[in-house]
Amino acid sequence: MKPDAPTRLWGLVRRRPTWRPTWRGWLVLVALCFASVAAGVRLAYPFLAVSDPVPGGVLVVEGWAPDYVIEAALTEYRTQRYHKLYVTGGPLERGAPLSEYRTYAELGAASLRKLGAPPSAVQPVPAPEVRQDRTYACAVALRHWLLEHGPMPDKVNVISLGPHARRTRLMFAQGLLRQAPVGIVAVESREYDPARWWASSQGVRVVLNELIAYAYVRLAFSPQAY
Repeated sequence: MKPDAPTRLWGLVRRRPTWRPTWRGWLVLVALCFASVAAGVRLAYPFLAVSDPVPGGVLVVEGWAPDYVIEAALTEYRTQRYHKLYVTGGPLERGAPLSEYRTYAELGAASLRKLGAPPSAVQPVPAPEVRQDRTYACAVALRHWLLEHGPMPDKVNVISLGPHARRTRLMFAQGLLRQAPVGIVAVESREYDPARWWASSQGVRVVLNELIAYAYVRLAFSPQAY
């Protein structure tokens, strides 16, 4: 019998020749794994912080965003042709320094007016208090407001903070029931270097959290009625 021929033991087991990597093969496999991980790390932020605007229609900014995002929303409103600037957001935490405002929507709207936005152009749209899926709740609240005050705009553009952008676009598209095209503008985060987000604890925390949250939205999220 040939050494590499298949053999049987009482008809219960079979031996066949197998292919195994050599030490050079293992080196190539390890190098490919490291290259894949490095590419994934470098591409994570650009993937999440997507910018794909559809200027025109109305502009939306999330009221909880930092001041520089609010300023970017005002610049976007001034440079593009938008009919209205909406500010979304849920209730402020109790004891917050700016508790005179009940919601982030009202706080963001006040900030825009203080920056010089025309008062008639800014409309806060408060969202209810929810324990999860806050972005989706804001989108649903906006849909209800738009339908109540009609008509539904032909385009909706959302400004969001860095890696929160891709999930924000998806949540607003679902919350608006895809009744209008939803564009997104990602404002680069200033709390860490986006090109080296893995080099700071803040960058790692934010980007990894958004990756997990985006995977949850894609795989397990089920739209709920608010």
